[in-house]
Amino acid sequence: MKAAYCTKYGPPEVIEVREVPKPSPSPNQILVKIIASSVNSGDVRVRGLQAEGWMKFVMRMIIGWSKPRKPILGVTFAGIVEAVGSKISKFEPGDNVYGLTAFKFGCHAEYTIIAEDNMVMKMPINASFQDAAAILFGGQTAVSFLHKMHIQTKPKAKILILGATGAVGSSSIQIAKYYGAEVTAVCSSLGRELCDALGADHVIAYDQEDIYHSSNRYDLILDAVGKYSKKKCKHLLANDGIYKTIGGMEYASESIDQLELLTKIYEAGKLKPVIDKVFNIDQIVEAHRYVDTGRKKGNVILSFNHP
Repeated sequence: MKAAYCTKYGPPEVIEVREVPKPSPSPNQILVKIIASSVNSGDVRVRGLQAEGWMKFVMRMIIGWSKPRKPILGVTFAGIVEAVGSKISKFEPGDNVYGLTAFKFGCHAEYTIIAEDNMVMKMPINASFQDAAAILFGGQTAVSFLHKMHIQTKPKAKILILGATGAVGSSSIQIAKYYGAEVTAVCSSLGRELCDALGADHVIAYDQEDIYHSSNRYDLILDAVGKYSKKKCKHLLANDGIYKTIGGMEYASESIDQLELLTKIYEAGKLKPVIDKVFNIDQIVEAHRYVDTGRKKGNVILSFNHP
C-alpha cells in the first residue's frame, strides 16, 4: 500500500511516499481502507519537531529521538471497513467508519488498523468521507478543551477564541455556540467572513485591532493555535475566568463520548466541517508545506484514490 513515510525530523521534504506492507488486523482489530485523512498542525509539529527549549527534549522522549518511532504520520481517518478480526462485534466489512489513532499515528496511508474499543465509530449519517475526516482533529480537540473549561455547565458564558479560523478554532466556535455561549472570535480580517458564517457573535480582526487593549472581560479564553501569550491575556479574564491553550503541556484527552458528541452535533446540523484544500497522497509534501504557512482555514484533507 502507499504511505507517507517520515524519514527524519525536518522540513516537508523529509516525507516520502513509499510502498509498505498492508497491515493485518488482530482478533480485536478492524482493517480500514482509508478514503480521507487530514494533515493537521499536530502532524507538521511532529514532522518538524516544532517545540521550544526543553519541550523539544520531551517530544523526542515521547515520539522518537532522532526520527518518529511511528514514521507514518496522521491521526484521523474516514474510510470503509475491509476486514475484521475474529473477536469483533461492533463492525463488519462495508461499514463506513471514522476515528482517531492519537500517538499511534498511521493514517497517512491507504490502510490502517484499529481496535474496536478505541476511538472509532460509524460515520455520521449523510457525511462524506472528506467531511468526516475534517470533523475529527479540530472537533475532538475543541470538545476536549471546552469540556475542561466546563463550558457545558456555563450557559451563556462569554468566550474568546483566539485563532478562530483553524481546524480547532472553527470547531470551537460551533461547539461553543452549541452550548449556548456568546462567542467572540479572533482572526485576521481575511477570516472575518468565515467566523461570521460559523456563528460567532463578535469578530475581532487582530490585524486591525489590538485585542490585548480590549476592555471586555471573558469567562473563558481558548487559544486555539497555541501562539498567544497567557500573561497578556490574563487581564481579559473575568473573575474566576478560565484560560486554556492547545500550545502548552496540556493535551486533549480522548474518549468515544467525544466522537459520539461530534456525530450528534453534526447530524443536528450544528457542526459544519471547514475544508480549505484537498491533496492526494502523492502531494503530501505540498500538503505539509501549506499547513506550515499557518494560513489554512479549517482543515487540509488528504485524499486516497484506491485502485
